[in-house]
Amino acid sequence: MTRIEFAPGVAEDFEPIADPLQQHDSQNAAARAGQIISAIDALGHNPLIGRPVAGRKRELIIGRDARGYVALYSYVAALDTVLVLAVRGQRESGCAPDPPVN
Repeated sequence: MTRIEFAPGVAEDFEPIADPLQQHDSQNAAARAGQIISAIDALGHNPLIGRPVAGRKRELIIGRDARGYVALYSYVAALDTVLVLAVRGQRESGCAPDPPVN
């Protein structure tokens, strides 16, 4: 199984995610945090699941819309290691919202 490591400072990325959850959705905050961690854990079985982005990095899309997050990571095949570089809300990261369904 691929090893998963977090870059220094990634823990701080969870503060802007956790604060609004505690204020507006406190009953589901722990479950939502668990969903983010579970999605990142999936990289241990399939490290190339995220979409490729510039600089040999990848983005793992977790959830959608206001409940969506993006984990930026790099996979180092020679070490069989995923390095999680950042975790952001999709809206914070600049992802466009899903188009309306007609």
